[in-house]
Amino acid sequence: MFYPKELLLQNIYVIVRVYKNVHRRYYSMQFIHIGEKVISREKLNKEINKILELRIAGVTQEGVARKLGIERTFISRLESLGEIRRGKKIALIGFPIKNKEELMLTAEELGIEYILLFTQEERFEFVEKRTKNGLFNEIMKIIVDLSDFDLIIFLGSDMRVPVMEKIFSIQVVGIVIGHSPIMESKYVNPDKIIEIVKQVKN
Repeated sequence: MFYPKELLLQNIYVIVRVYKNVHRRYYSMQFIHIGEKVISREKLNKEINKILELRIAGVTQEGVARKLGIERTFISRLESLGEIRRGKKIALIGFPIKNKEELMLTAEELGIEYILLFTQEERFEFVEKRTKNGLFNEIMKIIVDLSDFDLIIFLGSDMRVPVMEKIFSIQVVGIVIGHSPIMESKYVNPDKIIEIVKQVKN
């Protein structure tokens, strides 16, 4: 038979043990070990909520990316992962584009999930800032990402459009913006993108 003091001590011991188990489970739920990295679920949730709040407030993907210091393509991918809708998944790629910002805004409004557009200057920076292996890996990553889509709208020279059509087994709609080699950024009428997307979704 336990005396009151002994019973109290036993109850305290049980409470402490339960608390430690709950705390241990909570800690393991909040932090994830991936290799040498420790990932905080709470931090990830906070950052995702920031992105969604800014997008709901009407900030463009590009604007959110600049504000939070992240890649715009990450925001686009995040939204597409959570999107519930019918219709084809569409990607837009093009270079060299003079009115890049205008086309990006149009593409976002149309619900295009993947956007990769370069001006002439950005096009050369993309190549020059990477090693041969780095460039190869980056291009392979882009190709793999694009394979998840149902349609690619490609803006490029008369030489590159047919190449893109041969690379991908999925549907590619090419818009020729000039004769190869293109030496300067070219203006692309946003109405062309709008018309293609309307036809595809209808």
